[in-house]
Amino acid sequence: MEQEKKKVGGGVGIMIMKNGKILLGKRHDDPEKASSALRGEGTWTMPGGKLDFGESFEDGARREVFEETGLKLNTIKVTSLNNNKNEHAHYITIGLFCDDFEGEPQVLEPDEITEWQWFSLDNLPSPMYFPSARMIENYKRKEFYIPESDK
Repeated sequence: MEQEKKKVGGGVGIMIMKNGKILLGKRHDDPEKASSALRGEGTWTMPGGKLDFGESFEDGARREVFEETGLKLNTIKVTSLNNNKNEHAHYITIGLFCDDFEGEPQVLEPDEITEWQWFSLDNLPSPMYFPSARMIENYKRKEFYIPESDK
């Protein structure tokens, strides 16, 4: 039997900011429910997910945020790129930033994310989902891409 060839995936993570705080969701502790190829059960994460075929980064971000939180993103921009991988999966994550949105975050996928909260960048919860932590590092360092050797 031939082993299935592993492939790199593409996804988006969205840093939503309001009054100097970012929106983070707590992933379900059950790996079957946390729904992440990179395994993030029990961690705090930004909204985001896999891109659909043919979708722009911005459209993917709007769709994922709306599905997860009910927020409607207006102005968004691509701010970072990260190569996220572990023994389970490998994803190229496009980071986007939004501080122009409508609505209040709601838990719309309770089997995956159990709560949404606003956090100061100086007082982040732990444990953090590593792709989200990398995006925050990009933001703090004002760098689009940080090579893995510099993390």
